[in-house]
Amino acid sequence: MSLLVVGSLGLDTVATPFNKVEDALGGSSTYISLSASYFSAPIHIIGVVGEDFPKNYLQMMESHNINLEGLQIVKGGKTFRWSGKYHYDLNSRDTLLTELNVFEKFNPVIPPALRQSKYICLGNIDPELQLKVLDQIENPYFVVCDTMNYWIERKRDALVKVLKRTDVLIINDSEARLFAHEPNLIKAAKFIRELGVKILIIKKGEHGALLFGEDMIFSSPAYPLEMIQDPTGAGDSFAGGFVGYIHKAQDISPDCLKRAVVYGSTMASFCVEQFSTKGLENLSYLRIQDRFRDFLTMSRFNDSE
Repeated sequence: MSLLVVGSLGLDTVATPFNKVEDALGGSSTYISLSASYFSAPIHIIGVVGEDFPKNYLQMMESHNINLEGLQIVKGGKTFRWSGKYHYDLNSRDTLLTELNVFEKFNPVIPPALRQSKYICLGNIDPELQLKVLDQIENPYFVVCDTMNYWIERKRDALVKVLKRTDVLIINDSEARLFAHEPNLIKAAKFIRELGVKILIIKKGEHGALLFGEDMIFSSPAYPLEMIQDPTGAGDSFAGGFVGYIHKAQDISPDCLKRAVVYGSTMASFCVEQFSTKGLENLSYLRIQDRFRDFLTMSRFNDSE
C-alpha cells in the first residue's frame, strides 16, 4: 500500500543568528517525504516545480526511494521561493520574501496508478487543494493533514470540510488556540476534535507534542539539543516520521500512535541540527532507533517508593 505525500517543494533562503543558506531545498512535501522515507518505501510525491529546480535535489530525493512520477515540472516556470530570518531564540521569524511562482497555479493531479493509495499525508497547502486531492483518492484508509494560521483565518469553512475527511490533524499550539478561539490547549483540542477529526496532534516546539484521541491524551517530550541550526521544516519532518512509522507498522492502535508521535519528534530533532534538509539526508535506521530509545529513557521512570 502506497504512502502518498502532497504539498510544496521550494527553494529557501534562511538566515539565523548563526549562519545563512541561499536557494536551499525546502517545501512541506520535501521534508515529509525525506523523513518518512526511513520507514516506508517508496514514497510517492505530488507537487510542482519550475525548470530552475536543481537536478541534484531531484536526484537526492530519488536516492531516498521518493517516486517523482507525480511531480509536475513546468517548462519556463520558476520554483516557489521563500526567504526568512529567525530571531535569536529561534522560536520566531520574519518572512522576508514569498514568491509563489508555479505553485500559485498548482493543480494536484493524482496519477491513476496512485488513486488507490491508502495512506495519505496532506502537507500545508490550501484546504481547497487538499479537498481536490481527497476527491481523487478511492477509499483512503489513513489521512494525515497539516495546516497553518493563514488557512485557519482565510479558508476556515474549507478546512473544516477537510477535517471531516481526515484521521489525523497536526498543528502547533498557536494554531490550535487560533482555530478554537480558546487559550487552553485541552479545551482547544476538544473543540477541534468535535469538528470531525479523529486524532489531533498539537506540536509545542521545544516543549514536545500532545496527542489527543478517544479517551486518550499522550504527552511526548522534545529532544534536548545543545545546538539548533535551523528550525525550518521541523513540523513537516515530525509529520513525515509520524505517518512513515504508521505506514510501516500498518497499525493505528493507541500504542502505535504514541510510538509514531515519538518517532515524529525523533525525526524533527534530526532536521533542526542542520540547515535545510541536510539533517535528514544521511541518517541510518540504527541512528534513528538509538535516538528513539533516548526518548524512551527520558520519559520512563520507576514509580516504586
